[in-house]
Amino acid sequence: MMKWQKQVDERLMIGMGKKMTNVLLLVASTFLGAVGQLFFKDTFVAAGFSIIPLLIGLVAYIVSSGIYFYVLSRTHLSWSYSLGGLSYIFTVLFAATLLHESVPLLRWIGVFVITFGVLLIGSS
Repeated sequence: MMKWQKQVDERLMIGMGKKMTNVLLLVASTFLGAVGQLFFKDTFVAAGFSIIPLLIGLVAYIVSSGIYFYVLSRTHLSWSYSLGGLSYIFTVLFAATLLHESVPLLRWIGVFVITFGVLLIGSS
């Protein structure tokens, strides 16, 4: 292997590592956003109004936004914002599994389409 080929390979690997880091950070950001939604729902569904779930939801949203701002400062807007579609996926999964909400088939099809779209965008 020639010296320049090795340098190109090393740069690609570093670039791939940065991209994977950004993907993981965006997954964490959207996950925390969905967690925030879950706690907001709990705040207003519980008997009366409960401040603790509201505060947890706000903290999750603030941390989510901080992570997103960090990634946004290092990536293209069209790429990072599009991966935000993960929040729809997480939210529907939380609603169905943790809140025992009935999710119609058409919504599950939508979640599948969003998942496919996020995978396409994330790999670009």
